[in-house]
Amino acid sequence: QVQLVESGGGLVQAGGSLRLSCAAPGSVFGINDMGWYRQAPGKQRELVASTTYTSNTNYVDSVKGRFFISRDNAKNTVYLQMNSLKPEDTAVYYCKAEIILTRWSRSTTYWGQGTQVTVSS
Repeated sequence: QVQLVESGGGLVQAGGSLRLSCAAPGSVFGINDMGWYRQAPGKQRELVASTTYTSNTNYVDSVKGRFFISRDNAKNTVYLQMNSLKPEDTAVYYCKAEIILTRWSRSTTYWGQGTQVTVSS
């Protein structure tokens, strides 16, 4: 079973920064798209940012210019740098990865366990 290990959440004041990390096992054959989603209480999970293997990125409008997604393919890791945080960014953040387990496999979607980000006003 593939596990995505997330880290970097926490409590921060408005205007502050946090950096989330999500690592996939080194034993997988490859990883296509990777992304970060978030879910606030009472709301649906939404895409925050995504990146292809070649680092083409996409952001939800509410975080453009404040959040930056990147990946290190050698480490099978995706990052989310979050700057100028706002109380409305408070949510559980989940990473998602389209993982190819072996050279004969099709990609399968895996999710991280989630990490809480709380922004105080």
